Amino acid sequence: MAIWLSEMKEKFIFNFIEKDRWKWLFQGLGNTLIITSVAVLMGIVIGVVIAIIRSTFDKNKETLKKRGGIGYYILSFVNFLCNIYLTVIRGTPVVVQLLIMYFIIFASSDNGTMVAMIAFGVNSGAYVAEIFRSGIMAIDHGQFEAGRSMGFNYVQTMIYIITPQMFKVVLPTLCNEFIVLLKETSVAGYVGIMDLTKAGDLIRGRTFDAFMPLIAVALIYLAIVSFFTMLVGRLERRLRSSER
Repeated sequence: MAIWLSEMKEKFIFNFIEKDRWKWLFQGLGNTLIITSVAVLMGIVIGVVIAIIRSTFDKNKETLKKRGGIGYYILSFVNFLCNIYLTVIRGTPVVVQLLIMYFIIFASSDNGTMVAMIAFGVNSGAYVAEIFRSGIMAIDHGQFEAGRSMGFNYVQTMIYIITPQMFKVVLPTLCNEFIVLLKETSVAGYVGIMDLTKAGDLIRGRTFDAFMPLIAVALIYLAIVSFFTMLVGRLERRLRSSER
């Protein structure tokens, strides 16, 4: 046992302490959290817009179709584009989307972190849109009528009445999307970005020891995910208690 502990200590020092390789892990962790945070915010913006368009079309297509006019065709076309976006993004791997963003769409850019933010934000937006749409569709139709009785038009009703309630309904699911996205960013190293996984791989490449750096990366991910999972659990309990 003592010999094993001594060997582990030597490996730890060799992998992380020598040449300050532990700094790579902190740098990678920082980039991972930044990419994830910005991507989630971008995904929320995209998701809200697409969810409102799709839910508006689903709720009002019969009425608009009966009325006729150009409004129905404009909304139908925009809804069609949203469906194409959702189909493409959810039907292709995120790593392929990242590679397309980096090597094709933003090939002239040398800011890999920014490209990763956009790629993961666009990817997250497709899933967040469906989360928000399900939240909007879960709101009782009487809430729309209440908004109309207060003198709000459809857009004002969505902004001031439906959207706040929708956020409360989907907030735990949205937090879980953040956790999923945090783990998905581990593929950012495919385009040379120094994320947490890439940092562990760089240490492995310098020391030729796979066990210590990769286990360290796994433990860091586990600790972060466990922390956010605990926060989501507390949030869900608080939301349930506030409904009583």
